[in-house]
Amino acid sequence: MDAPLAGTSVVVTRSRAQAGALIDALASLGAEVLEFPTIERVEPESWDTADEAIHDLEVYDWVVFTSANAVEQFFARMETLGFDARALSGCRIAAVGPATAARCHAHGITPDYVPDEHRAEGIIEGFCERGVGEESRILIPRALEAREILPETLRERGARVDVAPVYRTVRGPGDPAVLERLAEGSVDVLTFTSPSTFTNFLALAEGIDLARLWERAAIASIGPVTSDAVRAHGLTVHIEAAEYTAARLVDAIVAHVAASRGASTPSDGGS
Repeated sequence: MDAPLAGTSVVVTRSRAQAGALIDALASLGAEVLEFPTIERVEPESWDTADEAIHDLEVYDWVVFTSANAVEQFFARMETLGFDARALSGCRIAAVGPATAARCHAHGITPDYVPDEHRAEGIIEGFCERGVGEESRILIPRALEAREILPETLRERGARVDVAPVYRTVRGPGDPAVLERLAEGSVDVLTFTSPSTFTNFLALAEGIDLARLWERAAIASIGPVTSDAVRAHGLTVHIEAAEYTAARLVDAIVAHVAASRGASTPSDGGS
């Protein structure tokens, strides 16, 4: 029996360093994986804000991680400064979703709160239920470029919020060979794991007539925030992960491909 994604070409818009699990899972299921990195993670221009926060972790009630990358960068910086997970013993930890929570566990930290809705709005709702607000001290280590709804809403509720950039996301190099495939419209699925992977994809593909691509390729999104970014450009999201993880995104792609193949197979016993 063929692997479930045999004969399916899938574009991954993150670099292997950031999307190795997604790439390996797709390849193991028989997909032709086309790596087209549209983003790269680099250090912030200044560590001053993060360093000050790490030295003063005892003043915070909550530390909120909104991505797995933020966890990795934050703990790497803590180690550089001579700290480890024990420095967070006086803080409660929130992780936006299961992938972020898993990275916390890998560093010896069990999150106190992981929302059912894996985005900033879910954290806000949970914090409201937990009475987080007036005079709460909250640290958000994150990308320099990120949605502002979380810190802004918490500040409106009276919380004292420090945002500490621990990495920047810059445009990746893409791949000329994959760009040719995109121009031909000869790919089946395009995956996007953040709004920036999608907007940078559009920038890297500028000058190419993508009409043929959009007619054929299914757009696969890791979650609602990414899906909203795609729809804002008038495009259809065909596949969305049920949970904000690479594994669930792969599951959704497999289900979509299976359904598409079933729909294209003539029924038996026709007249």
